[in-house]
Amino acid sequence: MKIYSENKKARFDYEILASYEAGIVLYGNEVKSIKTGHISLKGAFVTLKQIQNKTLPELYLINCYIPLYKYAGKVNNYDPERSRKLLIKSSEIKQLIGKIQEKGLTLVPIKVYNKNKLIKLNFGIGKGKKKIDKRETIKKRETDRKLQRIKKQY
Repeated sequence: MKIYSENKKARFDYEILASYEAGIVLYGNEVKSIKTGHISLKGAFVTLKQIQNKTLPELYLINCYIPLYKYAGKVNNYDPERSRKLLIKSSEIKQLIGKIQEKGLTLVPIKVYNKNKLIKLNFGIGKGKKKIDKRETIKKRETDRKLQRIKKQY
């Protein structure tokens, strides 16, 4: 499993309560661009959109930046930040609808990786951290680093 992109700010800004895996609907040049490591999840989020004549809403990845593949040739009207549909089971969508309706919960993309030659997105249900919680995370990280340095010396 090769990780193409990871949203490190997601774990810092949000407390991830549950995580899900979904496939992404992509164009061919986007797949090649991702496999060369050109993808950014910075500022990206997952949302539910209700489509006409459908009973369940669909999940979309919004604001994810995938540049045009370098050797793709001419591609007309390519938008690197277009919304990309996520492929997930309807039973999981029903679970997400129930959980998202709670106040303060949102869907946050965590990482994009390769699984059995398919590009997958790992996203989670996140609850925003307060400033105090973020300070505690920083303190814990610093103490862990100090312990590692001390262990390395001895």
